[in-house]
Amino acid sequence: MIVVNAKSAVRDLKDVRVFVVEDEALVAMNLEMMLEDFGCEVVGPAMRFDKAKEHLERGVEADVAILDVNVGGTPVFPLAELLVEAGIPLVFATGYDRSGIPEEWHHRPILQKPYTADDVQRGLSQALATKEQAS
Repeated sequence: MIVVNAKSAVRDLKDVRVFVVEDEALVAMNLEMMLEDFGCEVVGPAMRFDKAKEHLERGVEADVAILDVNVGGTPVFPLAELLVEAGIPLVFATGYDRSGIPEEWHHRPILQKPYTADDVQRGLSQALATKEQAS
């Protein structure tokens, strides 16, 4: 369902499973609270690169993912590739601007830290809309 607000079109996120990869505990907890407020089911969160990779290799059940660009000093792009292979849309989260993300990923939604609940909802809606258009 698409709901239009003054800023942009956003979808109802109730029951959407979101795989969260975020290494900062407070940021992860804040994001979890936002997602739960939207009615999402949080998968993870994975706070380390190796744990996130294990989730993906086991076949994580998620509708969309939010990935911190740098997890414990490790760039997250190999995980992003696994998500794309699995057909799971993704949103990047970063404290930097787009220049910290390789150009081949610039078409993906990007959350600029610190982000708001509206930013998260908009980013997830964009990622999920892209998947729906591809279907």
